[in-house]
Amino acid sequence: MARFSVGQTASFSKTVTEHDVIAFSDLIGDKNPIHLDEAYAKQTRFGARIAHGAFTFGVISAAIGNKLPGNGSVYMSQSIKFLKPVFLGDTITATVEITAIRSDKGIVTQKTVCANQRGETIADGEAVSYHPDAKTE
Repeated sequence: MARFSVGQTASFSKTVTEHDVIAFSDLIGDKNPIHLDEAYAKQTRFGARIAHGAFTFGVISAAIGNKLPGNGSVYMSQSIKFLKPVFLGDTITATVEITAIRSDKGIVTQKTVCANQRGETIADGEAVSYHPDAKTE
């Protein structure tokens, strides 16, 4: 019996904190004031600090690596369209849905959708990952 099937879904949620944004900025080196300087951010079209776009990628990566396909996954690619900003205090829920499986190579393609705590879609796209259990001999 196959471990994975088209239509399977899983979700992972993360609330964005002040600490997260600062640590992420330090980790990747993106010091853009839209993420770190409240006075600067207040004067932008967003009116407040926003999380890095790559932070959203990270929540999708957590859904793929921890949930579906899960442990042993290798995140190979991601296309994404950012639709709304993510503010500090927002909770991002990444939902992944298997749309195709290439079992000869162990490749899993997934629709990726991220929503905030109000149910608004903040990003959508498609991810491709490898998982050894998706491969047939």
